[in-house]
Amino acid sequence: MLSGIQHISFCKRQWALIHVEKQWVENVRTIEGQILHEKVDDSEFTEKRKGLIVSRAMPIVSYTLGLYGIADVVEFISTEKGENSTTLAKHKGFWHINLVEYKRGKAKNTDCDKVQLCAQAICLEEMFNVKIETGNLYYGETRHRLEVVFDEELRNQTFELAKLMHYLFKKGITPKAEIQKGCKMCSLVDICMPKMPKSSAEKYFKTAIYGDN
Repeated sequence: MLSGIQHISFCKRQWALIHVEKQWVENVRTIEGQILHEKVDDSEFTEKRKGLIVSRAMPIVSYTLGLYGIADVVEFISTEKGENSTTLAKHKGFWHINLVEYKRGKAKNTDCDKVQLCAQAICLEEMFNVKIETGNLYYGETRHRLEVVFDEELRNQTFELAKLMHYLFKKGITPKAEIQKGCKMCSLVDICMPKMPKSSAEKYFKTAIYGDN
């Protein structure tokens, strides 16, 4: 799933626990995120006004990335014919595509949200045969759109993370924990147990079988 690229960018172990081991735990942050997306992701609602079409919860796919998912909001803006424009069935003229991904909280110090948005842009580029240079992240806490430029560095990072996802998934690998600041806020911290010493499991089983001596 495309949404996993945000998880693996944030923490490889978190991604594997969710997507390889199929484990999930809710906390306040995940529930707040779900509430925010419930307000946005109405696939039955399409807004149309002069020069603008807004599609919500749009299914998207990229065969080069090998990912599929849902784009929160895709804005089609009337424009002139050019490299960054596309045509739409049942609509005349040419259209510029703008992506908007909704997130709870505020902008992060990492690129995890940006690579998710970039992956969505790559999907739409394949689907509409168009070049998409920028998109937007909307944060619920600040109520502000942050523009993201899909430059070569971000695109390469997105492709490398997608390749890593496929490799770990195929091999069934769950990477070891790497303690970071975000651990205490992760809903999976009690499953991940990042602070457990590496020898704890081995020591536990040896004690259980052979005793303390």
